[in-house]
Amino acid sequence: MKKVADYRKLLGVDKTVELKELKTIYRTFMKEWHPDKFNDNETAKLEAEEKSKDFIEAYNFLMSIAPETVESFKEEFMHTITNASMLDYRYKARVLEVKYSDGSVYEFFDVPSNIYNKLLNSDVPGRFVRRNICGGDFVYRKTANPANIV
Repeated sequence: MKKVADYRKLLGVDKTVELKELKTIYRTFMKEWHPDKFNDNETAKLEAEEKSKDFIEAYNFLMSIAPETVESFKEEFMHTITNASMLDYRYKARVLEVKYSDGSVYEFFDVPSNIYNKLLNSDVPGRFVRRNICGGDFVYRKTANPANIV
Protein backbone atom coordinates (compact mmCIF):
# COMPACT_ATOMS: atom_id res chain seq x y z
CA MET A 1 0.00 0.00 0.00
CA LYS A 2 2.85 2.31 -0.82
CA LYS A 3 0.56 4.55 -2.87
CA VAL A 4 -1.82 4.95 0.08
CA ALA A 5 1.05 5.64 2.48
CA ASP A 6 2.62 8.16 0.10
CA TYR A 7 -0.64 10.07 -0.30
CA ARG A 8 -1.25 10.11 3.45
CA LYS A 9 2.30 11.35 4.01
CA LEU A 10 1.90 14.07 1.37
CA LEU A 11 -1.22 15.43 3.09
CA GLY A 12 0.10 14.71 6.60
CA VAL A 13 -2.80 12.47 7.65
CA ASP A 14 -3.16 8.96 9.00
CA LYS A 15 -5.69 6.24 8.26
CA THR A 16 -8.09 7.49 10.93
CA VAL A 17 -8.66 10.85 9.22
CA GLU A 18 -12.32 11.63 8.63
CA LEU A 19 -13.64 13.06 5.36
CA LYS A 20 -14.41 16.48 6.83
CA GLU A 21 -10.90 16.83 8.25
CA LEU A 22 -9.34 15.55 5.02
CA LYS A 23 -11.26 18.15 3.04
CA THR A 24 -10.09 20.93 5.36
CA ILE A 25 -6.46 19.83 5.10
CA TYR A 26 -6.71 19.59 1.32
CA ARG A 27 -8.22 23.07 1.02
CA THR A 28 -5.48 24.51 3.24
CA PHE A 29 -2.78 23.03 1.00
CA MET A 30 -4.54 24.27 -2.11
CA LYS A 31 -4.82 27.79 -0.73
CA GLU A 32 -1.12 27.78 0.07
CA TRP A 33 0.00 26.25 -3.23
CA HIS A 34 -2.51 27.58 -5.73
CA PRO A 35 -0.61 28.54 -8.92
CA ASP A 36 -2.41 31.89 -9.18
CA LYS A 37 -0.53 33.05 -6.07
CA PHE A 38 2.73 32.83 -8.01
CA ASN A 39 1.96 34.83 -11.16
CA ASP A 40 5.04 37.02 -10.69
CA ASN A 41 7.48 34.06 -10.48
CA GLU A 42 7.29 31.51 -13.32
CA THR A 43 9.48 28.92 -11.58
CA ALA A 44 7.43 29.05 -8.39
CA LYS A 45 4.23 28.94 -10.43
CA LEU A 46 5.34 25.75 -12.20
CA GLU A 47 6.30 24.21 -8.85
CA ALA A 48 2.90 25.19 -7.43
CA GLU A 49 1.14 23.63 -10.42
CA GLU A 50 2.96 20.33 -9.82
CA LYS A 51 2.29 20.40 -6.09
CA SER A 52 -1.38 21.25 -6.57
CA LYS A 53 -1.74 18.34 -9.03
CA ASP A 54 -0.18 16.05 -6.43
CA PHE A 55 -2.51 17.36 -3.71
CA ILE A 56 -5.57 16.90 -5.94
CA GLU A 57 -4.56 13.35 -6.85
CA ALA A 58 -3.85 12.43 -3.22
CA TYR A 59 -7.09 13.98 -1.99
CA ASN A 60 -9.24 12.26 -4.61
CA PHE A 61 -7.59 8.92 -3.98
CA LEU A 62 -7.87 9.13 -0.18
CA MET A 63 -11.50 10.22 -0.49
CA SER A 64 -12.23 7.16 -2.62
CA ILE A 65 -10.88 4.71 -0.02
CA ALA A 66 -12.16 6.51 3.08
CA PRO A 67 -14.37 4.31 5.28
CA GLU A 68 -17.29 6.72 4.87
CA THR A 69 -17.03 6.53 1.07
CA VAL A 70 -16.67 2.75 1.05
CA GLU A 71 -19.66 2.43 3.36
CA SER A 72 -21.80 4.64 1.11
CA PHE A 73 -21.12 2.28 -1.83
CA LYS A 74 -21.35 -0.94 0.18
CA GLU A 75 -24.82 -1.88 -1.08
CA GLU A 76 -23.81 -1.23 -4.68
CA PHE A 77 -20.58 -3.19 -4.18
CA MET A 78 -22.45 -6.15 -2.73
CA HIS A 79 -24.95 -6.06 -5.60
CA THR A 80 -22.12 -6.04 -8.17
CA ILE A 81 -20.11 -8.89 -6.66
CA THR A 82 -23.25 -10.96 -6.14
CA ASN A 83 -25.05 -10.37 -9.45
CA ALA A 84 -22.50 -9.32 -12.05
CA SER A 85 -19.99 -11.62 -13.68
CA MET A 86 -16.31 -10.94 -13.37
CA LEU A 87 -15.10 -10.11 -16.88
CA ASP A 88 -11.42 -9.46 -16.40
CA TYR A 89 -8.74 -8.77 -13.84
CA ARG A 90 -5.26 -7.31 -13.78
CA TYR A 91 -2.57 -7.44 -11.11
CA LYS A 92 0.31 -5.00 -10.80
CA ALA A 93 2.35 -3.89 -7.81
CA ARG A 94 0.06 -5.62 -5.29
CA VAL A 95 -3.04 -3.94 -6.75
CA LEU A 96 -5.75 -6.17 -8.19
CA GLU A 97 -8.15 -4.48 -10.60
CA VAL A 98 -11.38 -6.39 -11.26
CA LYS A 99 -13.86 -5.55 -14.04
CA TYR A 100 -17.48 -6.71 -13.85
CA SER A 101 -20.19 -7.22 -16.46
CA ASP A 102 -22.23 -4.29 -15.10
CA GLY A 103 -19.33 -1.95 -16.00
CA SER A 104 -18.06 -1.57 -12.46
CA VAL A 105 -14.33 -1.67 -11.86
CA TYR A 106 -12.80 -2.08 -8.41
CA GLU A 107 -9.22 -1.88 -7.23
CA PHE A 108 -8.08 -3.92 -4.23
CA PHE A 109 -4.85 -2.81 -2.58
CA ASP A 110 -2.04 -4.75 -0.94
CA VAL A 111 -3.09 -8.11 -2.39
CA PRO A 112 -0.23 -10.55 -1.74
CA SER A 113 1.25 -12.35 -4.71
CA ASN A 114 0.41 -15.74 -3.20
CA ILE A 115 -3.30 -14.80 -3.22
CA TYR A 116 -2.99 -13.66 -6.83
CA ASN A 117 -1.29 -16.93 -7.75
CA LYS A 118 -4.18 -18.84 -6.18
CA LEU A 119 -6.56 -16.72 -8.27
CA LEU A 120 -4.64 -17.64 -11.41
CA ASN A 121 -4.95 -21.33 -10.55
CA SER A 122 -8.60 -21.14 -9.52
CA ASP A 123 -11.18 -23.09 -11.52
CA VAL A 124 -13.77 -20.35 -10.94
CA PRO A 125 -11.94 -16.99 -10.66
CA GLY A 126 -15.11 -14.98 -10.00
CA ARG A 127 -16.00 -17.11 -6.99
CA PHE A 128 -12.40 -16.97 -5.75
CA VAL A 129 -12.40 -13.17 -5.92
CA ARG A 130 -15.79 -12.94 -4.22
CA ARG A 131 -14.71 -15.20 -1.34
CA ASN A 132 -11.06 -14.30 -0.88
CA ILE A 133 -10.67 -10.74 -2.12
CA CYS A 134 -14.06 -9.07 -1.71
CA GLY A 135 -14.69 -10.88 1.55
CA GLY A 136 -11.23 -10.07 2.87
CA ASP A 137 -9.84 -7.07 4.65
CA PHE A 138 -8.38 -5.43 1.58
CA VAL A 139 -8.70 -1.70 1.12
CA TYR A 140 -10.62 -1.13 -2.09
CA ARG A 141 -12.19 1.56 -4.18
CA LYS A 142 -14.50 1.82 -7.13
CA THR A 143 -12.72 3.27 -10.14
CA ALA A 144 -15.42 3.17 -12.83
CA ASN A 145 -19.18 3.46 -12.95
CA PRO A 146 -21.42 1.68 -15.45
CA ALA A 147 -22.50 5.12 -16.72
CA ASN A 148 -18.86 5.89 -17.61
CA ILE A 149 -18.46 2.76 -19.74
CA VAL A 150 -19.19 3.27 -23.42
